[in-house]
Amino acid sequence: MITVHGFSPSGNCHKLRLLLEQLGERYRWVEVDSSRGETRTAQFLALNPNGKVPVVDFGDGRTLSESNAILYYLADGSDFLPADLWQRAQALSWMNFEQYSHEPSIAVARFIAGWTPLDSPRRADLPALRERGHQALAVMERHLQGNAWFTGERYGIADIALFAYTDVAAHGGIGLDGYPAIASWLARVRATPRFVALPEPDAQAAQRIAESNRSS
Repeated sequence: MITVHGFSPSGNCHKLRLLLEQLGERYRWVEVDSSRGETRTAQFLALNPNGKVPVVDFGDGRTLSESNAILYYLADGSDFLPADLWQRAQALSWMNFEQYSHEPSIAVARFIAGWTPLDSPRRADLPALRERGHQALAVMERHLQGNAWFTGERYGIADIALFAYTDVAAHGGIGLDGYPAIASWLARVRATPRFVALPEPDAQAAQRIAESNRSS
C-alpha cells in the first residue's frame, strides 16, 4: 500500500486522492499542513528536499513528488491515460499548461485569498493573478467548445489535473461566469464514477476568502 503525504485543501494533493479513489487503489493518507510549515521539517525534507506536497512513498525506498508526475505514474496502464502516443502527448501538453499557465495564477490566487493574513503584502498580487487566471480559463473554454475532455477521447489525468483548481477558482476571486463550456465539463467530471470533491476550506480560510471577494 502506498502512502500519500498531502495537505487536504490543496488541489495538487487532491488530484492524487481523486485518481486513487477512481482507480479503486488502497492507500494511506498522511496529512501535512504546508500552511503551518510542516513541509519544512527534517522528517519531511528527507522525503522531498524541495519541501512541497504531495509526496508518495512506495514503501520500498522509492518516493515520488510533483503532482502531475505522480498522476502519470499511477495512471499508466489504465483508462485514465491514453495508450495512443498522440493522445498521450496531448494529455501531457495540457498537464504542462496546468502547471505553467493555470496553477500559478488560479491556485496561487486561491492560496493568497484563503491562507494568508488579510494584511499580507502578497494580496497586492491578486488583481494580476486574477487577470492571468481568466486568460488561462479562456484557453480552456476554447478547447472545450469542440472537445469533451482534455485527455483525448475520454476522461483522464489531464482532466483531473485541470479540474482540481478550476472547480474552486472562485475562492481566489476568479469567477466562472461566462465560461459555459467549462461549466459543462466540470459537471461531467463530477459525474464520473467514484468522484470525490475537494474538502471545503476550514472556517478561518473560508472567512478570509469571503473577505477577499468582498474587497475585490
